[in-house]
Amino acid sequence: MLLAAVIGVAWTVIHIGAIFFWEWRPSTAAFAVVLVLVQAWLSTGLFIVAHDCMHGSFAPGRPRLNRVVGTLCLGAYAGLSYRALYPKHHAHHAAPGTDTDPDFNPAAPRHLGSWFLRFFLGYYTHAQIVRITVAAILYLLLGASLLNIVVFWAVPALLALGQLFLFGTYLPHRHGATPFADAHNARGNGLSPLASLATCFHFGTYHHEHHLSPATPWWRLPGMKRSSERRVDPGRG
Repeated sequence: MLLAAVIGVAWTVIHIGAIFFWEWRPSTAAFAVVLVLVQAWLSTGLFIVAHDCMHGSFAPGRPRLNRVVGTLCLGAYAGLSYRALYPKHHAHHAAPGTDTDPDFNPAAPRHLGSWFLRFFLGYYTHAQIVRITVAAILYLLLGASLLNIVVFWAVPALLALGQLFLFGTYLPHRHGATPFADAHNARGNGLSPLASLATCFHFGTYHHEHHLSPATPWWRLPGMKRSSERRVDPGRG
């Protein structure tokens, strides 16, 4: 919970500070780019926290708390509905990489563009746009500029969407020359632990491990991989 709190607080501080208090000057433009990239990563983190909530690993044995935190994280990230995403994500785990998997593109299991379009249309709804619009209007009434809302909320959310799709869905489940290890139809991308954290909070490098143990929170996935390797080769480590 501490890591989730750090992600949430950092995202909120940047979100409020940048949207309501950022002043555009030539000297601050470069830092704005850095801030957008950091906020995109933190937005990815909000989704990952909500994802752990969907599997009950954020607060084991406390479904209501998982639901509340997941709802807050998805709403803050991009106006998404926890109630709508929950059954879709569990449908993905029930039959990953098949025709009934909402995160998969059976018509083109290697094509990035058409897969992304299917993914985007499957999760982004009119209700989400309404929620974002209402929030944006409220921000404007409170004195925020439209430019700041777009740059420091919309752009990071879209970049996070790209991260989540590329590293957390497409690369792990894309069909390739090498067959998948099992019916989970998932593989890791082999990145270092630091790169794994930077790209998708370990859900790229350790995606197969996640499907083997969905109740394992994101920050425990590297340790799960190391333990598995030690069992296979007791002489290592």
